[in-house]
Amino acid sequence: MRLSELSGKEIVDVRRAERLGVLGQTDLEINEQTGQVEALLIPTGKWFGLRKDHQEIRVPWNYIRKIGSDMVMIDIPEE
Repeated sequence: MRLSELSGKEIVDVRRAERLGVLGQTDLEINEQTGQVEALLIPTGKWFGLRKDHQEIRVPWNYIRKIGSDMVMIDIPEE
């Protein structure tokens, strides 16, 4: 699958039934030696006035359960 095919898909946590973001708004963590995607980095920052509180959720690639035509379903274990 090409990166362009992933763009625009919603990311949904199936365990919590929660929408985490849209893949076009995320970054990928790529292993520089192998070229494999290791994780999705989903920004969670919210605007407070003019300041942005920047945080992100790191979702390891092995937590991805299904990539469909409209969404990516992930299963993050409870901590």
